[in-house]
Amino acid sequence: MKVRGKNYRAVWMEGRDVVVINQPLLPHKFALIRLKNHRQTANAITTMIIRGAGTIGATAGYGMAQAYLEGVDLDKAYQTLLHTRPTAADLKHALDRVRANAKTPAEAVAVAEEIADEYVERAEKVARAGLPLIKNGCRVLTHCNAGWLALVDWGSAPAPIYLAHRKGRKVFVWVDETRPRNQGAHYTSWEFMQEGIPHKVIADNAGGHYMQHGEVDLCIVGADRIAANGDAANKIGTYTKAVLAKEHGIPFYVAAPSSTIDLKCKTGADIPIEERDEDEVHYVGRERITPKGARAGNPAFDVTPAKYITGIITERGIIKPNQLKKVFSA
Repeated sequence: MKVRGKNYRAVWMEGRDVVVINQPLLPHKFALIRLKNHRQTANAITTMIIRGAGTIGATAGYGMAQAYLEGVDLDKAYQTLLHTRPTAADLKHALDRVRANAKTPAEAVAVAEEIADEYVERAEKVARAGLPLIKNGCRVLTHCNAGWLALVDWGSAPAPIYLAHRKGRKVFVWVDETRPRNQGAHYTSWEFMQEGIPHKVIADNAGGHYMQHGEVDLCIVGADRIAANGDAANKIGTYTKAVLAKEHGIPFYVAAPSSTIDLKCKTGADIPIEERDEDEVHYVGRERITPKGARAGNPAFDVTPAKYITGIITERGIIKPNQLKKVFSA
């Protein structure tokens, strides 16, 4: 994707450094940060300097390659990176792949680069698979950020939207703000501004209103882990939109590369849900918005049952949730 006329990925490697876009500074400042070792890379994942399932996976792969280059205990480095964030399946897939296929630092870097390149390739195929859904004049609602910041390049949920826009189709997007970290307001809107895609940022609670008034034709969201039965974990609030879409007869799609599908996870009940710091709810920026002494719950994700999902857009096409195991275990 282009930022100020220059092509960027969300993460890449230069020498021993992992270079990432410093996402918490967006949308007001675009800056890069160099992560000098696997511990800094792990911390960047934990603190959400980078976020998004695919970008987390690619960054973890690079972090594992850094451990090889550093000559540290690889098992300990693996565990450090593995325990950064529990919900996204891509992270473990990337770490396991580097460990299984690399004996030398050079091999580890090559495998990590291969993983990142595959995310880009798969995301572009997701864009092509989902393109027929984006009719001329289509009004799409999305939740959180599953764009190029979240999947190295192209993204998952917005990928068909990007492609449709580039082909000259008129498309409009309702962008959920996505409290409490506001990834929709901060990142998805910023990406759409770079692409010139018409959109409006809306409060999370406004989606049902626009559905009720016939102003949403389609919902597309990303995923951090998809179970074998088609249940999908995504940013908190996704489940709510899926139920509302079902009530109003609006197709609800999940877009994700196959690395997000965890066939060892039987149902959504088996997906670990990350509980983040209460302060993300208590504060907006530096201003506290809740009474002192109040407690807050802050689950980072929820699970949308397969029965609410019209289809899952993957690099192999649009798959019915109950067909995932058949397609991806073959």
